[in-house]
Amino acid sequence: MRFALLLTALICGPALAERQSFPPVDQAGRDSTLVAFRDELRAMVAARDTEGVIAATCPDLYLSHGGNGGPEEFRANLALDPATLPEQDQQNADELRKGYWADLENTLSQPGYFDDEGEFWMPHQWQITLPASLDPYMAYYVTGQNVALRQAAVRSAPKLALISHEVVIIPSYVDAADYQRVVLTDGTQGYMHSDFLWSMVGHRAAFVKSDAGEWQLCTFVAGD
Repeated sequence: MRFALLLTALICGPALAERQSFPPVDQAGRDSTLVAFRDELRAMVAARDTEGVIAATCPDLYLSHGGNGGPEEFRANLALDPATLPEQDQQNADELRKGYWADLENTLSQPGYFDDEGEFWMPHQWQITLPASLDPYMAYYVTGQNVALRQAAVRSAPKLALISHEVVIIPSYVDAADYQRVVLTDGTQGYMHSDFLWSMVGHRAAFVKSDAGEWQLCTFVAGD
């Protein structure tokens, strides 16, 4: 089942749309073989076991909206040879490699859901359908329960509300900032800690059963 999130003007006007909450529900328990596969894959990712992770993927693993994909491209992303990067980025290869592994680990740790084809997707909020009028790059999911919406971008600022598992709008995301200015779907504005905000075009992953009945990682991608 897909949720419909009804947002209208978004940034303009005092009342934009009703606020909705989408609490996380992990459906993995419906299939014990999936749970076992996910646990094993998570353990290999935590151990940074490249070959073990590669062995758990589909031959046509989807990794980007423009690349070729597949296990070899995945291996290259996990190893990230500095020589494959533009010269200005080569000194950041270690940081980029660690970030890619961390994104994979974090994504696989999220609750997920089964789609209509029986594929298992993570994170669960990927099933929220955003309206076509909304730039998806401005939409963020609040991952926590009772997350403070503050009057200013400091921990000591007064709380305006407590937000749980909603989609909020961030007109201008500031990289590395502790707090982001957000707009709730009812027009309320404030500041929320970046740790609780997951981009609606952020990384997601999908497990699919092969013809032989074995679960495999078949998608790990970010973007619209």
